[in-house]
Amino acid sequence: MSQRWSRKKSRLPLAGLLFMLALAVTFMVLYNERSIQQIHVNTNGEQDLRETSTFTSFVHPNLPPRNDLEVLDRFSRCNSTNEYSGKKIGWVDHTTAQVSDFVATAKEENICDVFSGKWVFDNSSSYPLHKESDCPYMSDQLACQKHGRPDLEYQHWRWQPHPPCNLKRWNVLEMWEMLRGKRLMFVGDSLNRGQWISMVCLLQSVIPRDKQSMSPNAHLTIFKAEDYNATVEFLWAPLLVESNSDDPVNHRLDERIIRPDSVLKHASKWQHADILIFNTYLWWRQGPVKIQWSSEEKGSCEEVNGAEGMEMAMNAWAHWISNNVDPNTKRVFFVTMSPTHQLSREWNPGSEGNCYGEKKPIEEESYWGSASDIPTMRMVERVLRRLGPKVSVINITQLSEYRKDGHPSVYRKFWEPLNDDRLKNPASYSDCIHWCVPGVPDVWNQLLFHFL
Repeated sequence: MSQRWSRKKSRLPLAGLLFMLALAVTFMVLYNERSIQQIHVNTNGEQDLRETSTFTSFVHPNLPPRNDLEVLDRFSRCNSTNEYSGKKIGWVDHTTAQVSDFVATAKEENICDVFSGKWVFDNSSSYPLHKESDCPYMSDQLACQKHGRPDLEYQHWRWQPHPPCNLKRWNVLEMWEMLRGKRLMFVGDSLNRGQWISMVCLLQSVIPRDKQSMSPNAHLTIFKAEDYNATVEFLWAPLLVESNSDDPVNHRLDERIIRPDSVLKHASKWQHADILIFNTYLWWRQGPVKIQWSSEEKGSCEEVNGAEGMEMAMNAWAHWISNNVDPNTKRVFFVTMSPTHQLSREWNPGSEGNCYGEKKPIEEESYWGSASDIPTMRMVERVLRRLGPKVSVINITQLSEYRKDGHPSVYRKFWEPLNDDRLKNPASYSDCIHWCVPGVPDVWNQLLFHFL
């Protein structure tokens, strides 16, 4: 009896010790996880991601602004510029299960890749889908035929996905029925504005002139069709987050400043739209940006490179989408980067030009220009993947890469006077960024129609 008791007695302290050790290890693991991504619950019951790790601190985006917080505009300046603090935008993903379910479902279904294919010349009466001269809302920046482009083949290329896939044929009346009683809004930079103009030109032809209207050019510009009680709108927000470049006209500034942790200024205008199409990319390719955190004093800035700034902006935008979008009632699309064609040696080795004089698409299926940054595309993919079914992607990049012939080059209005030296060298002032309309943006809208 004493022997048995002695054996039991010797085991109890060991079991207790193992239990205490396991408890301590568990506590340390939980503490370390908490220190990397500390989550608090505020008074509203919303999970709040706070800064914490010794290596990286996280800022919770889109908090209600302080009463004394300056709204950034073109007159905003940095009083001081400090070294980048290393802070990043952090947001809690509430939809992990939905995302994994969505990804699994997408893999199981045999979904056609309409973004992979080739351009087919179509000289039938079906193309172009609209006429430049018939659209009263055409932009002089995109009206290549009006500004003297002699070749019109760029209007007749049709996108054909690889078999057995097909792109849904454009039907203007069907599109209007989808938009009946709704607000369709494009949000982004001048590339997205070009897609908006294309969409308006595609749609306006069947609306009686006295039943349609366009508001004056502003931060938010609205085309309205009375018979359908529908609007097609464009919101100028080239960096998605608040910035000093948010004026739709006066935005060419020496110093670009963003509020990386807030999209609330723009979201107040887009939040009630039924269908949203976002883009952002090229503005982040113009050198470093200054950042002003919402928590910092007025004029106190840090400097980051464009890629870092874009990742912050994408995460602040994604936080808003995650918390405010129900995919059953609101459709959100993100348009990938629009390629440029500034270096002809990339498709014609040995040449020293750009898109000027180009009349046909690139035929090499694997072509990819250096201006389309792959690390940036991967970053965007990571952010969008976290949002799962809340955002659909319109991947215009590869199909637009082929269209070196689709830019205005010199056939557009230039608002700044051109001197004689530049006029003698057309390639020196060619616009190889934007796209002629009719043209490539019409196909982007056909893809949108396909997915709606």
